[in-house]
Amino acid sequence: QVQLVESGGGLVQAGGSLRLSCAASGGIFVANGMDWYRQVLGKQRELVAGITHDGDTNYEEFVRGRFTISRDNGENTVYLHMNNLKPEDTAVYYCNRHPIIRRNDKDYWGEGTLVTVSS
Repeated sequence: QVQLVESGGGLVQAGGSLRLSCAASGGIFVANGMDWYRQVLGKQRELVAGITHDGDTNYEEFVRGRFTISRDNGENTVYLHMNNLKPEDTAVYYCNRHPIIRRNDKDYWGEGTLVTVSS
């Protein structure tokens, strides 16, 4: 069964760092390309960063230079290294395949991991 499990979130002061992890299973292979998204309560989920099957990375402007996406194909896990965190980075962070996983005619999402950045 398809499963994405995000972890590593927590409470951190502005300027601090966190590393998020996303373990994939059930036929999802991070080597094929994965993205990180985030969602603030009451707002739409937004793309944060992605890594392609070739290992190319891309970042939204609001995290470029501060966040780094990486993966471990052997562990089938994708990471998001977040540095110089800002209060506006506070959100629930999700990973997903590129393209987004569909299950039962719906987009599939894991539980996410909450990142809270205090000022």
